[in-house]
Amino acid sequence: MSETVHKQQKIFIAGHRGMAGSAILRHFLNTHSATPIPQNFILRTHQELDLTNQSDVRSFFEKEQPDQIYLAAAKVGGIHANNTYPAEFIYQNLMMECNIIHEAWRAGVQKLLFLGSSCIYPKLAPQPMSENALLTGVLESTNEPYAIAKIAGIKLCESYNRQYGTDYRSVMPTNLYGPGDNYHAENSHVIPALIRRIHEAKIAMERGEPHSALSTQHPALGGHSVLIWGTGTPRREFLYIDDMAAACVHVMNLDKAQYEAHTLPMQSHINVGSGEDITIKELAETIAKVTGYKGTIAFDTSKPDGTPRKLMDSGRLNSLGWQPVIGLEEGLRLAYQDFLTRDEF
Repeated sequence: MSETVHKQQKIFIAGHRGMAGSAILRHFLNTHSATPIPQNFILRTHQELDLTNQSDVRSFFEKEQPDQIYLAAAKVGGIHANNTYPAEFIYQNLMMECNIIHEAWRAGVQKLLFLGSSCIYPKLAPQPMSENALLTGVLESTNEPYAIAKIAGIKLCESYNRQYGTDYRSVMPTNLYGPGDNYHAENSHVIPALIRRIHEAKIAMERGEPHSALSTQHPALGGHSVLIWGTGTPRREFLYIDDMAAACVHVMNLDKAQYEAHTLPMQSHINVGSGEDITIKELAETIAKVTGYKGTIAFDTSKPDGTPRKLMDSGRLNSLGWQPVIGLEEGLRLAYQDFLTRDEF
């Protein structure tokens, strides 16, 4: 689809202030070299539109009548947050998905892209995980409520396509990182958590302090260390957020017949990943290199590792003409630059 067509269409990005939604908006702005935001983009903050309120969402769609929707709004968090607030994770995500997808259909919106997560796949799914692994096994227990909500979003898209002939698609990104990430000490994912922890250890060393809030003296090593749970051997895949955004726009604009030819019968979702994984130990060492941390990285092997490996099979999307362009070390440098701009740090 050409840029001219994009400029004529009204595009609603739900969750444009979040990590994923802001990256999608940034992709469009970079594509069009347009500032301020073009008038055909419809954006609302949570204060302006409560996506968990069906009546508000209905009124919004009746008034705005968008042509395309990127459903990037979600409540997200790491293991600690998922374990602590499971009711909030399943309720808020289900409500946002149901309201947006149903009210989009009522308003006559034909094109919608739903952003899911790799956690939809079973904990012990064969590696790399392909789209047909969905609903073939038990989910990881720590984030099951969130995963159930994301699976429901996929099935909502499929059901409206089947019954009403809409063109609602779903992308399942792997672990994302980059500008806009959450660096909270307890509620963040692995990359932002390690960036914060290793940065704070670096600052403590530079100041001559023996400890920082998130590092420790490791008795076996005798020196200042950043301590990480587990053995460091689990392998994880990571994708820079702007690569994810480019993939979303690419998928949205694929010819319908072409897209359907590369998805499974009765399944609308498609994986989005880098195609490469790395051990947690290698990840921590790369972040130490990027941040300039010269201390030791140690592992608490008494703590659990979790799933040994999580790698997405993104072959279908690759065959449709998309490839990531930001390598992990480059992406981590960009993510660290983003971290350093945060006022709270």
